[in-house]
Amino acid sequence: MKTYAKLADLQQLVGQDLGRSDWFTVDQAKIDAFAHATGDQQWIHVDPQRAAAGPFGATVAHGFLTLSLLPLMSASAFEVLDTRMGVNYGLDRVRFPAPLLVGSRVRGVFKLLRYEALEGGAQLTTQVTMEREGSTKPVCVADSVARRYI
Repeated sequence: MKTYAKLADLQQLVGQDLGRSDWFTVDQAKIDAFAHATGDQQWIHVDPQRAAAGPFGATVAHGFLTLSLLPLMSASAFEVLDTRMGVNYGLDRVRFPAPLLVGSRVRGVFKLLRYEALEGGAQLTTQVTMEREGSTKPVCVADSVARRYI
């Protein structure tokens, strides 16, 4: 994890990586729990036998499950010591270039695209590239917009 003393220090890092998250394993239990929570029970996610004969040879995580790992990844990638809180403000662009196969390990790489000063904080737009261990294609690329307050 990278640590930054002050939020204002990030302003000079536009265009640079802010940090990389820990690796996280996405197992069938996580996929099933997400399917249950969202009602998305498509066989490609929840039926290992049927999915084994499908296009990916195994079950795959939901795209929105992959995206939902963003806060977990962010928390292990970098911290800013003088911020008291952060809030998700939204997403500008999201793509899923490759499937996230069950049992895979993923991590997020955070690149700062924009820093916009706000009263009492800043709005950060980061490009998050979610890498799957052993794959050359990312499983998700998203421009995440968050507000951090000091």
